[in-house]
Amino acid sequence: MPSSNSFKLRPDRYRRLTVPQFTVVTGLLVILTGTFALSLPICSTTKVGLWEAFFTATSAVTVTGLTVIDVGDDLTIVGQIVLATMLLVGGLGLMAITTFLQGFVVSGTELRCRLDRGKTLDEFGVGGVGRTFRGIALTATVVILIGALILYCFGFVDISNNGERIWASIFHSISAYNNAGFGLWSNSLESYKTNWVVNLVVILLIILGGLGWRVTSDLWTNRYNLNRRTLSLHTRLVLRTSFALVLIGSIGLLITESVSNAGFFDSMSWNERLLSSLFESVSARTAGFTSIPLSVEKVSDSGLLLLMTLMFIGASPGGTGGGIKTTTLAALMAATRSTLRGQDEVIIRQRQISDKVVLKAVGITVGSLLFVLIMALLISMNTNFVGEQPFSFLAMLFTCVSAFATVGFDVGVTQQLGHFGQLILVVGMFVGRLGILLLLSAIWDALNRGILHNQNRVGYPKEDLYV
Repeated sequence: MPSSNSFKLRPDRYRRLTVPQFTVVTGLLVILTGTFALSLPICSTTKVGLWEAFFTATSAVTVTGLTVIDVGDDLTIVGQIVLATMLLVGGLGLMAITTFLQGFVVSGTELRCRLDRGKTLDEFGVGGVGRTFRGIALTATVVILIGALILYCFGFVDISNNGERIWASIFHSISAYNNAGFGLWSNSLESYKTNWVVNLVVILLIILGGLGWRVTSDLWTNRYNLNRRTLSLHTRLVLRTSFALVLIGSIGLLITESVSNAGFFDSMSWNERLLSSLFESVSARTAGFTSIPLSVEKVSDSGLLLLMTLMFIGASPGGTGGGIKTTTLAALMAATRSTLRGQDEVIIRQRQISDKVVLKAVGITVGSLLFVLIMALLISMNTNFVGEQPFSFLAMLFTCVSAFATVGFDVGVTQQLGHFGQLILVVGMFVGRLGILLLLSAIWDALNRGILHNQNRVGYPKEDLYV
C-alpha cells in the first residue's frame, strides 16, 4: 500500500513546470476549448465539423486569420462572439494570461517565480505583472472601443441594419487591434478599398496593436515630452524600424505591381494605389486584412517576395503580432554593420548591445527560417490537393510564411490543401505565435531537466573558426 508521502510528490511535479512548458499546455487547452465551442450547433452550421473548428480555433488563438470556413456565413452570431473572444485571448497575450493561470498551479512567491513571470510579459526586472496586465487590458479596451466607434459613425455607413453595423464595427476593431485579420465578409475589406476612413482606422489599429505594450506605455508616460532623451532605446528602435518597414513596403509594392502590371492595381487612380499599397504593407506586418484580392494571378512574384519579407519580420516584441520582430531585425542589422566596420561590439544609437541579445536574435532568425523551410518542404511533398491543380512552390512558401508569422494572407492555397497540409499550417501557426525559442526551451527543459544548469557551470577553451 502506498504511503502518504508518495502523494506529496505530485505538487512538486507541477511546481517544476517551467513557464515555457506551462504556456504551451495553456495554449493547447485554449485551442481545444475553442474547438469544442465552435463545433456546437449554437455556434456554427453543419458545414463546420471538428476539423474546421479546430483549424479556425487555432487560427484565432494564434491571431493568424487563415481560415477554411466563411466566418460570416458558417458561424452564427454566438459563434462569432466566441471567435472574437478567442482573438482577445490570443492577442492580448496568451503568455500574459498564463502568468495568472500558473498561480493556481505553481505556489510560492519566490524571486525566481516573479522573474519568470516578468519574462513572460516581456518585462525586464521584477514584479509588476498584475499592474502590467491591467494596463494592457485597459489600453486595448480604450483603443478598440474608439476604433469601433469611428468605424460605426464614419466607416461602415453603407450597412443599413443598425445591429449588424454595430457588430461589424466591434468585430473588425477587435480583429485589427489584435492583428488577426478575421473578417465577417469572405472578401475581407475589398468592398472598402477606396474608403479612406476604414483603411486608415484599420491601419492605425494594426500599428498600435503591433507596437507592443512597452512602447505604448513609454509613449504615454512621456506624452508631454517626446524626445530621444526621455524615450527608451527600445521604443525609439521599434518606432524607427516600423516606420522604415511600412515606407519600404508601400513604395516597394507600388513599384513592383505598377511595373509588372499583374492586375494588382486594376482600374485604380494613383491616390487609390497609394492607399492600397500602404494598407497591404501595414497588413503584411502580421494583420492579414486585404483590400485587394491576393492571388498568384493578381500579384507578381516580386510582390509576393516583398510581402513574404514583411510577414517574416512581423511586429514588435510584446505586441499582438508575430514574426521574428522588428528589434530582432534591428539587432541583426547592427551586428552586420559592426562586422563590416571591424568592430568588436554591437552599437545602436551610442548604446552597446549585449552579446546575449545578438545571439538570441540570430537564434530566432535561423530557427524561424529553418522551420518555415521545413513546413514548405512537407507541404510541397503533399500531393493531396483538393479540387484544383497544385500551386507553385512560391505560393506554398508564401502560405507557410503567412501561417508561421501569424499573418493570414492567403493566395488560395489553404482551402485547397488536404488535412495533412492544413495540419502543417496549424503547427506553424502555433509555433509562430508562441515563438520558436520558447517552444524549443519547453522541449529542451522536458528532455534535459537539470542538465542545462550543469552545463552553465562548465567553461570550455576558446578556438577560432574561419567563416
